Amino acid sequence: MKKNPATGKMRRLRALVCDDSHERAARMQGALHIAGVDEVGRGCLFGPVVAAAVILPAGLRIDGLRDSKQLKQSERERLDAVIRNRALAVAVGFADAATIDRINIRRATHQAMLSAIAQLTPAPDFLLIDAERLDTPCPQSAILYGDSVSISIAAASIVAKVYRDAWMREYDLEYPQYGLAAHKGYGTLAHRNALAEHGPTPLHRMTFAPVKRVLERRG
Repeated sequence: MKKNPATGKMRRLRALVCDDSHERAARMQGALHIAGVDEVGRGCLFGPVVAAAVILPAGLRIDGLRDSKQLKQSERERLDAVIRNRALAVAVGFADAATIDRINIRRATHQAMLSAIAQLTPAPDFLLIDAERLDTPCPQSAILYGDSVSISIAAASIVAKVYRDAWMREYDLEYPQYGLAAHKGYGTLAHRNALAEHGPTPLHRMTFAPVKRVLERRG
């Protein structure tokens, strides 16, 4: 039997320790307001990419805080409420499907991240970002698997995920034939089958290959 690479990766990610070591390292450099930054929805076929930025107080411990992908919906929503209640600052930014199609997903993701960062009060003096570097003068560190090893990035991943998932449930009421409440816009078999049957909505990402193929077939 073939091993599922995604299952192996998730097992490795669960073995990582999510703590405040990266935050403490930034404070050793003189930073006071350290923002964790992450996105969700980058690989979706539908809707916006959403980013969150979160500044946690020094020494804060939140039980169960880790990468949003490793949590059930109920636990993400519980932690989202705790984060919003205990964080020094929380902000959300996004780039819609039209922007993604116009400037590409990587640049749109950066735009969403920078939008979230710009809304933070107090303003951050150091950024911890999940595997990205941004065009900003603010000192920053790009951390591989950051949402699995940094509590600030994990908090941002949860806030972004809860925010975007709620948005997708609202869009499901507008476009019920696509099953958005279930798959949140990702390219599942059910979603691709619905695309083939109904064609894309104005909120699908027209430059993404599965959507583009449907458009080409439909002429």
